[in-house]
Amino acid sequence: MPMPDNLEAQGLTEEEYGRIVRILERDPTPTELGMFSGMWSEHCSYKSSRVHLEKLPTQGDRVLQGPGENAGAIDIGDGLAVVFKMESHNHPSFIEPYQGAATGVGGILRDIFTMGARPIAVMDSLRFGRPEAPRMSHLVGGVVAGIGGYGNCIGIPTVGGEVAFHSCYDGNILVNAFALGVVSKDRIFRARASGVDNPVIYVGSSTGRDGIHGATMASAAFGSGGEERRPTVQVGDPFTEKLLLEACLELMRTDYVVAIQDMGAAGLTSSSAEMAARGGVGLEIDIGKVPRREEGMTPYEVMLSESQERMLLVVREGCEEPVFEIFHKWDLQVELLGRVTGDGFLTVLDGEQTVARIPARALTDEAPRYQRPTAAPDADHPGARAVSLSDISEPADLGRVLERLVTSPNLCSRRWVVEQYDYSVRTNTVLPPGGDAALLRLKGTHRGLAMSVDCNARWCFLDPKLGAAHAVAEAARNLSCVGAEPVGLTDCLNFGNPEHPKTMWQFEKAIEGMAEACRALNIPVVSGNVSFYNETAGQDIHPTPMVAMVGVMENVERHAVSHFTSDGDIVLLVGETREELGGSEYLATEHQREQGSPPGLDLERERTVQEIVREGVRRGQVRSAHDLSDGGLGVALAECCITGPSLHGADLDLQDDLRADVALFSESASRVLISGSAEAIGHLESDCASRGIPCRRLGKIGGGRLRIRHAGSLRIDLDVAKLRNAWSGAFAALVGETVGAGEGT
Repeated sequence: MPMPDNLEAQGLTEEEYGRIVRILERDPTPTELGMFSGMWSEHCSYKSSRVHLEKLPTQGDRVLQGPGENAGAIDIGDGLAVVFKMESHNHPSFIEPYQGAATGVGGILRDIFTMGARPIAVMDSLRFGRPEAPRMSHLVGGVVAGIGGYGNCIGIPTVGGEVAFHSCYDGNILVNAFALGVVSKDRIFRARASGVDNPVIYVGSSTGRDGIHGATMASAAFGSGGEERRPTVQVGDPFTEKLLLEACLELMRTDYVVAIQDMGAAGLTSSSAEMAARGGVGLEIDIGKVPRREEGMTPYEVMLSESQERMLLVVREGCEEPVFEIFHKWDLQVELLGRVTGDGFLTVLDGEQTVARIPARALTDEAPRYQRPTAAPDADHPGARAVSLSDISEPADLGRVLERLVTSPNLCSRRWVVEQYDYSVRTNTVLPPGGDAALLRLKGTHRGLAMSVDCNARWCFLDPKLGAAHAVAEAARNLSCVGAEPVGLTDCLNFGNPEHPKTMWQFEKAIEGMAEACRALNIPVVSGNVSFYNETAGQDIHPTPMVAMVGVMENVERHAVSHFTSDGDIVLLVGETREELGGSEYLATEHQREQGSPPGLDLERERTVQEIVREGVRRGQVRSAHDLSDGGLGVALAECCITGPSLHGADLDLQDDLRADVALFSESASRVLISGSAEAIGHLESDCASRGIPCRRLGKIGGGRLRIRHAGSLRIDLDVAKLRNAWSGAFAALVGETVGAGEGT
């Protein structure tokens, strides 16, 4: 059997090509080969991850739609549902940061309104290399500008997210975008074609050559550069997206729509094949009718273009005219491409010529499925090197250590980023970015929605299972700190090359950790994304299983904030601090070590701590609640003092038998820092005691200094105004004052 010369460029193996020939019972046409290439890419087929993803819990009393559709859906009561998902746009953003990030936002928004939901919020999770690494200032500026530019133009607030830096991302940054929308739970639309002879309709922007083989590019490792792949990066137009959003939502108020799908990765190929396969039908489309903005495009290019702001619909036969009227009203291009068939084939015509005829399920459900080899790390892996206090000297000046931590790349203020995002448009935003979780009100009700995104990649590198479990637990803890009950999660699983056994071991263990934590905390996984091949010149990124979680509040006005609010309030630490410096920010920043085991995680205790905090918030006993994570108690206390609209000092005594730097900077899990009146704190102490949860009063809020005593000695005494100035200005100083000036910076 002769092999095509461009098989490697198509991202297909010889074995996979032979499988294609057996399916078709002939050699594929060039267009068919391209279609298989896109759909069988790692990005579209999940061929290396599906066997592991099946371990995640996806069912629950609130789940209306789990994985397998454009996005997941959760019942939030009052006849409403939230629809949400997270996606990656890593490789495109490294090549062209502005457009890569912008089209990542555009794509995730289409996933939401394709389900019939109006998007109301965007979050992002970004990973960059060292601030001083080549191109990093350019990448930071371009990505932030792209996210802000697209979201601001379309009028969707960017309400939260996170940014972290590590050398493992020097050659492969991560740009993960999350979006959430609200819909009546009986008006959720799905991408399942049905009804023989129902029309297939194209709507949106013209098709060009941008993004061709973007899915294949996202399923391949980089060499030392990446700029040579610039043609595979899509170009976004948020103004067309806004028209498309409003037109689709208007159409969805009718009974015309049978199925609808965004043309995302693999473009027209994926949208047509997936709709047909999910519905168990075929589609026949004539790509000669596809609007084009470039001359001489081949059928291969038309089927694989990933031009943005395009949708494919199946509507009821006889409704073509009113459907066209709605799209023309919104000044959108719309074309009738073909019809639904009953033969199960995706048939692609170019006028009178058939250029592809493939069983739809062969492109989707019957894609290769691999159980790739795994290999645990060697005995000298940093995660196996225990942290001994005898090898780490305690710094004499712990105030200086705290200042250094809060101005470090991973802990300093993200104000420079937030200022480029409109987080208050649509006036739903209750809490601005920067707290433990974003909080939005559901207009017309007393209810609220909280959102958080989280992952400590250093912990996942040291112990993938434990690190991934922590990501789930901390995201839930963040929601609980504002008073919301976690109800569902989406993920974006960013890993290196799956052909490396160590990467697949990391992936397998991370899934096990996530599944264990989700079951213990009763949180279903309703959607998500896997991004493999995050590798440059043979260097894999740290495993980064990003978790975005959604929570519900019955009364949005009864919420807590993450900063101190009232002088005289008591500060209470809920949870236990242990000698756990492994993988800590303190160990990395102060001692330049990345080693040891992450903190232990007792999921039963985690669940109880979160319940206590949520109940306290709902009863109005908690004025502030802040999760302890990176930087431990010391950093959490500093953040409580300096991150609110007004500054608050505190006079505290740790009363701890641990060494002072351990007591301050250990990152033990299942801990929350709470403030409230003396009476309220007394009730919380009783709750903790009755449920077996350690807690300790640390002191009172007040004054203009953060004073922390340990073992009878004053170990930290800092002016909070000076501390905030240093914290708030550090980010721009790290990445350069001119970053983010706009596209092309």
